[in-house]
Amino acid sequence: MTIADAVFAWLGVGALLAAVLPRVVAGRPLSLPVVFMVSGIIVYALPLPLPRVDPVEQRLVTEHATEVCVIIALMGAGLALNRPVGRRLWASTWRLLGVTMPLTVLATALLAWWLLDWPPAAALLLAAVLAPTDPVLASEIRVGEPTEDKHDEDEVRFALTSEAGLNDGLAFPLTYAAVALAAAAGSGWSTEWTGPWAAQDVVLKCGIGVLCGLLIGKLLAWLFFRTRSSVLRLSEYREGFVALAATFLAYGATELAGGYGFLAVFTTACAVRAAERAHGFHNVLHDFVEQVERLLTATLLFLLGAFIALGGLAPLTWQGAATAVLLLLVVRPLAGWAGLLGGRLRGQERWVVACYGIRGIGSLYYLAYALGQQDFLVPERELWAVVTFTVLVSVVLHGVTAGPVVARLDRRRATEPGARPDAVQRT
Repeated sequence: MTIADAVFAWLGVGALLAAVLPRVVAGRPLSLPVVFMVSGIIVYALPLPLPRVDPVEQRLVTEHATEVCVIIALMGAGLALNRPVGRRLWASTWRLLGVTMPLTVLATALLAWWLLDWPPAAALLLAAVLAPTDPVLASEIRVGEPTEDKHDEDEVRFALTSEAGLNDGLAFPLTYAAVALAAAAGSGWSTEWTGPWAAQDVVLKCGIGVLCGLLIGKLLAWLFFRTRSSVLRLSEYREGFVALAATFLAYGATELAGGYGFLAVFTTACAVRAAERAHGFHNVLHDFVEQVERLLTATLLFLLGAFIALGGLAPLTWQGAATAVLLLLVVRPLAGWAGLLGGRLRGQERWVVACYGIRGIGSLYYLAYALGQQDFLVPERELWAVVTFTVLVSVVLHGVTAGPVVARLDRRRATEPGARPDAVQRT
């Protein structure tokens, strides 16, 4: 038996489990990400001839593997959203992005600077890579399949899904800020970098990302639904892999143009979705993307579990663990609650959205990317240990509690006056 044989066997088992487990764990205090991460820990704790998993040594592979997973997840999130983009319809999203995200980043950076005694650039980097949220890792709290009814999504699922779709892209300027600060000031603080950073990394690249996403989305929507040529009108052929073409085209073209590809992918998906909301081709695209996303997420979380089993958390100090726990249990909930004040979410729903800022694959991508750009004067393995521990705690805590918590909200919502009996079931 060779290592390759073992890898093929585990890939087959993993693919079967990725197909079966979502229905097995549905509604239970368990999630598919928890199962795969724990499986990685258990399998790599056994004396088996398995390949070594080390994101520090294999940084470039880690960066690109997580990159692909994130952009596919962003396409799936954009295709699933039924609401047209707007100031009022997306009010909760704008609050989470404009208030909650900056508060979370600021508080996390201060925690890392104070508790871990890291230089400002490293503290900002940790806050930046932990800024993106990832409801893919708890499927109960994201929206379901596309429908033609823009009111078919409850506010909790919509807010968390749309937030994750946009803050995965908006974390890039924050990561570049940490890189620029490290280059300009080393272990200290400097403001020389802020002007060029704001102009180029915030305004210019975000603008290019949104613009490219809109243009590519409108072009693809025309090709899918409106072109007169039946050969080119791809919606008539129901081929789901076209979603991958849209994902890679939007991402690659935008990156070549100097913009943020993550923003472009999500914007492209929203533009395609807005062009023809009632067409069944959206479900074909979404279902295909969701299946690919599930396979990639399961694989990466299994490998993250393997990294943990091989000693990935050995450099973790109690200060690093405390920073992760405070982020998940104190910083994000309070920042989320503050950001949603005065919005349409009330009571328990506001607290659910505030608390379920799940950290996941996006955090791993940003860390791998940033460590390839600059030295942050903190051991790379310590950085990886803190981020890995944060993702581990988030996956377990949120994955175990999401099902029961959201099921309770659904039951409560179904008993409210004027509730639509089919709305909860669709989401």
